Amino acid sequence: MNISKPAEDQNESFRARFQRGIGRNIQSFILIFAVVIIWAIFYVLTKGSYLGSQNISNLFRQMSVTSLMSLGMLLVILTGGIDLSVGKLAGFVSVVVAYLQFNIWYTLLPNQVVLPAILSVICGLIVGLLFGALQGSIIAFGKLPSFIVTLGGQWLFNGLLLLVTQGKTIAANQPVFSTIGQGYIPPVWGWGIFVIIVAALLWNMFSGRRSKLKYGFQVRPLYLDLITVGVIVLVILAYVFSVNSYKGIPVPVMILAVAAVIMAFVVNNTRFGRYTYAYGGNNEAARLSGIDTKKLLFKIFMVMGGFAGLAGIVLASYVGYGTIAAGTGYELDVIAACILGGTSPLGGVGTIPGVLIGALVIASLTTGLQMLNVAPAWQYVVKAIILVAAVYLDVYFKTHRK
Repeated sequence: MNISKPAEDQNESFRARFQRGIGRNIQSFILIFAVVIIWAIFYVLTKGSYLGSQNISNLFRQMSVTSLMSLGMLLVILTGGIDLSVGKLAGFVSVVVAYLQFNIWYTLLPNQVVLPAILSVICGLIVGLLFGALQGSIIAFGKLPSFIVTLGGQWLFNGLLLLVTQGKTIAANQPVFSTIGQGYIPPVWGWGIFVIIVAALLWNMFSGRRSKLKYGFQVRPLYLDLITVGVIVLVILAYVFSVNSYKGIPVPVMILAVAAVIMAFVVNNTRFGRYTYAYGGNNEAARLSGIDTKKLLFKIFMVMGGFAGLAGIVLASYVGYGTIAAGTGYELDVIAACILGGTSPLGGVGTIPGVLIGALVIASLTTGLQMLNVAPAWQYVVKAIILVAAVYLDVYFKTHRK
């Protein structure tokens, strides 16, 4: 009797599981590799300035606006839908906030500094949530395609931008409010935040695994989850070390980090998250299983509106003013970030880390091409090629997956 056979079978089984795990996550690995290649190319072409601490700080600050909207767009695309109005909604919120700062609070609260900023943030979030709820109700209860409704929303916000701005630039550079988009967190606090984020990532990973096992969902091998978290931790460590050598973590990046952790928990550990994936996998089966799909869709678009509102607040604070062109083109970068990050346009597949990496790819390309003074026309060409290639890879690996 060959006593070594069981061990050999176990080794073969492990290798098979490892290969299947790599196959299922090949797109994520390719995307991370793509970021490394992009950074290496721009590092050489810019003679090292691309990876300077100041540029890294600015890169992630610029990425934060797109990423905030991408967190909401993930939920929309998971259902097989789309939101074409997200960029203009964020732009409209930025103009509303700028208008309130310059024309309302300055008159009503002339000697106040903190309160106007707080009121502007609250109003911006309310505007985003209200328009998200409006579009969500039409899509969910009116049973209209999200593509049509949000396309109409895009035109609506274009008109509202004209009405509010009257074709003029509105200043939004008040001291406290400017801190939201332009401020920095002290380096000492940055290291403390790093420790908290690492603990949150580990807790989210293990709690997510327990939740999936509890409800009978398939769970990835533990080593793959540990590798994923380990890579994210190393990236965060390198980032904190880099920006702390400049001025510290930018405030909008901190806002993004908090939002991403909360969304990761919601997606992986709540009924709302499970229902969203279930709806995207098979909306009719989800409805027959007892899920209130109309209410679910309404909530998803309301969340999308909330994230657009938050992104608009950060945008107004970062840029320092509101204009008629606010938010133009953001919806394309947001959708591209989700698709690049592995979110399937057919619904049911997508992750928060993937979306953030996708947004990082878009921001890295944009920043690098701008540093090289590449014409905007060619920037769009490069983004188009990469987006189509990403969708092709997504379809290819899904059809050839074992």
